Amino acid sequence: MEKQTAIIIPARYGSSRLEGKPLLKAGNKYIIQWVWEKCSKCKGIDRIIIATDDNRIFDACKNFGAEAEMTSSEHKSGSDRIAEVAKRHPEIGYIINVQGDEPLIEPENIELVRRGVVEDNSADISTLVREITDKEEVNNPNLVKCIFDVNNYAMYFSRSKIPYERNEGKSKFYGHLGIYGYKKEALFKMTSLPQTNYEMAESLEQLRALQNGMKIKIAIVKNIPVGIDTIEDFEKFKEMVEKKID
Repeated sequence: MEKQTAIIIPARYGSSRLEGKPLLKAGNKYIIQWVWEKCSKCKGIDRIIIATDDNRIFDACKNFGAEAEMTSSEHKSGSDRIAEVAKRHPEIGYIINVQGDEPLIEPENIELVRRGVVEDNSADISTLVREITDKEEVNNPNLVKCIFDVNNYAMYFSRSKIPYERNEGKSKFYGHLGIYGYKKEALFKMTSLPQTNYEMAESLEQLRALQNGMKIKIAIVKNIPVGIDTIEDFEKFKEMVEKKID
């Protein structure tokens, strides 16, 4: 039987910067509903599951027609949450982890991630980067940078500026976008491994995969999906939605 490809969207109620953001409403739709609708437009996806630890999010998702599953509230990362859901579904072979706070994500970008992990037999994981042209962004530790080889496999991710420019103008810089595709076995392997020294130093989970010899396929995109991390981010998104409705 052919393995299914599923988008799993982790969504938790607690957030240090914006509590309850999946259930904030813009244009009479929840943030999580906007994300789910974008995912519903993707080609090559067999199902979409919202993974949450909160009954309010679970009930809201059921009400607008989404498939949702409850997960433990003890998970330390979104990867652990989606791994719990994946373990319940032997029919799923490929998983796309889409963040529940990115209502502006493009379906085409999700499809690139899907292709990276489904069509490349050597890839354990797939993700996206975009070129950075702003010098301030290059030096911003909140924007994770990525370098990759000639076959578009990640070599390293860092909050520092990489590569270091001894000879200026010889290299482009790329910022990482937080969306991942996994072969299911790779997801289980990564979430079962202990944290590595680079992962703990940089606070970047994907470094655990790289340090353990896993291959991460990179695709380059031009557009930048903006996540909703603060109330200001939400107000901007709400304003944009309401302008379109008017």
